[in-house]
Parts: sequence; structure tokens; C-alpha cells
Amino acid sequence: MDLGLYGKKALVCGASQGLGFACAQALVLEGVEVVIAARTLGPLKAACDALREQQNMWAQKSGVHALGVHLECVDVTTAEGRAQIKAHHPEVDILVTNAGGPPSGDFRNWQRADWLAALDANMLSPIELIKSYVDQMMDKGFGRIVNITSSAVKSPLDALGLSNGARAGLTGFVAGLARQTVAKGVTINNLLPGTFETDRLRSNFTHQAQVRGLPYDQVIKERLSKHPAQRFGQPSELGAACAFLCGVHSGYINGQNLLLDGGSFLGS
Repeated sequence: MDLGLYGKKALVCGASQGLGFACAQALVLEGVEVVIAARTLGPLKAACDALREQQNMWAQKSGVHALGVHLECVDVTTAEGRAQIKAHHPEVDILVTNAGGPPSGDFRNWQRADWLAALDANMLSPIELIKSYVDQMMDKGFGRIVNITSSAVKSPLDALGLSNGARAGLTGFVAGLARQTVAKGVTINNLLPGTFETDRLRSNFTHQAQVRGLPYDQVIKERLSKHPAQRFGQPSELGAACAFLCGVHSGYINGQNLLLDGGSFLGS
């Protein structure tokens, strides 16, 4: 399916690896000009090089000129980082917000600073980025905003209270705003990933194995035995879902929370 995205420009946050990179990759393979943002320069450069190589291969195969991949080494949770991106890229057609979740723990041990950091990363920064671009999207009559949140929005986990609260706040905000933008051609949706094979997931399972004093493979085996799909998600699967939501055929999908968890959520 041609998603009709050639000639569009996208900003993808947290795109040096994992799910953010997968979203950038899927958009690159649709001919989109992509700006990738992340905090660490080394991995960001490596991601940019990989995406440019894939874009050039796509261009050779399709016979269509590649529009380019750009990098912005910034912390989007800061006003300075967001201002730098806006200065260099004042207009985009697609915005994908993405930030790693805050640490797990017991809410009794969290201080006000912990809550504010979680809100900055997983609620307020996406809202500020949306504010930066949504009006110019509506003026042009086309825009796609996709927020990568978490399956915890649907099924909160007791140890992830910081993430549960911040991401639920973003979900509520998006639900209201999306109803105001869709008539002008701008949709806003959320992707809710469950367990995907990323470095973050491997790190979490490594920590669990150490705490429980069990081999890493055993911890993985136990988790998969309880999973309906008997496997973890591949980042490319989420990237493809993101690209579809960004496409021209998805203009009637708006204000939704798309759960990608292989059926783990015990609901309908």
C-alpha cells in the first residue's frame, strides 16, 4: 500500500534506537524526509547513517529522489532542546513523540522532583512539541501526530506509578485536543506498546534476573510462557503501525489509543 507520504517531513523523537528508530525507519521507507532527535550524539549519528543508507536504497529501487535524513542532538524534555529543533525545522507534517519511561519503584520513596521529571518527559514535553507544530499543520490542512506511550495506560503496573500517571495525563490531553484538530486534517493518536525486543526490555529482564538470582534465559522463558503470542514484539511491527497512522489513508482514525501487546491486555 502506498501511504502517500512522499514529500512529507517528519520529526521523530527518541529515534537513535528502539521503537523511535523503528518509526523513523518505517517513514524513511515511505520516502519521508525525516528529522531524528535524541540526547546522545554517538548512537544518533549511527542511526542517521543507517537511515540514510536505507533511504538511498529505497530511492534507487523506486527511482524517486530521496529527501534526506537530519539529526538533532538535543534533550526534548528541555525548553532549549525543543527551541533548537523548532529553529532548525520550523514546519513538519508528521510529529512522533517518544521518551523512555521513568524508573520503577515504590511511590512512598518518590519525591516531588521525581514526579516533575516524569511529567516533563512523558506528558509536558510531548504537549509542548504538539503546541509547536499543530497550528502550522492545521493551516496546511494536513498533519499526523503520533505519541508512543505504553500499554500501562490500559493496564497500569503497580511498580510503574510515575509512568502510569504521566502517560495517563498525556492520554487525557490528547483525547480533548484531537477533537479540535481533525476537521483541519490533523489527527492525533497514541501507540501503546507492550513488551517489544529492545535494549530497554533486555535491561529490565537482566535486572529482574539479578534480583531474583535466576539465569536470564529462565526469566525470559517464564515471561513468554504467560504471553498469548509466546513472543515479544518486533520494533519493526510498531514502526509499520506508526507509518500507517501517519499515512493519507488514516485521516478518519483520530484520538485513539492503539494497543500493540500481542493480546496481553485482558480486555476487549
